[in-house]
Amino acid sequence: MRGGGADRLRRMLRRQRRAAAAGLALAGAALATTGLSSADGGAGPPDDPPGAVRSPVRLVSAPVRIADPETVRLLRPGDRVDVIAVGDAGGEDARVVARGARVAKVPPASTGAGALVVLSVERPTATTLLGAGASGRLAVAVSDAH
Repeated sequence: MRGGGADRLRRMLRRQRRAAAAGLALAGAALATTGLSSADGGAGPPDDPPGAVRSPVRLVSAPVRIADPETVRLLRPGDRVDVIAVGDAGGEDARVVARGARVAKVPPASTGAGALVVLSVERPTATTLLGAGASGRLAVAVSDAH
């Protein structure tokens, strides 16, 4: 009965490898369904303290009235735009208030001034956008960054 112990050992190792492979497959499936990754809320960058976890980015929908309705007519959901605030004095005090904002929705045109577009942005950017829209005119430029 030479080799009997070796065969038992091989069978035991094979079962353990299968169990480990099944466990890894389940862990991978769980991570894929929850969407956890370092890009959206996993471990922080290297300069964070050990064990620090960043909160995931929370996007909100920000309805914004753009001064030129014809420009809004060119937009489609999924487009990326830069939003520029222009004061009443013209282009001298223009400033970019949002970069690479994703167009979430382009509602049908209304009879009011300008045209409405719904942008998907982070909460602080939404606050800036809404404040800029209340105090001046907003324009958009289609961003090349997709």
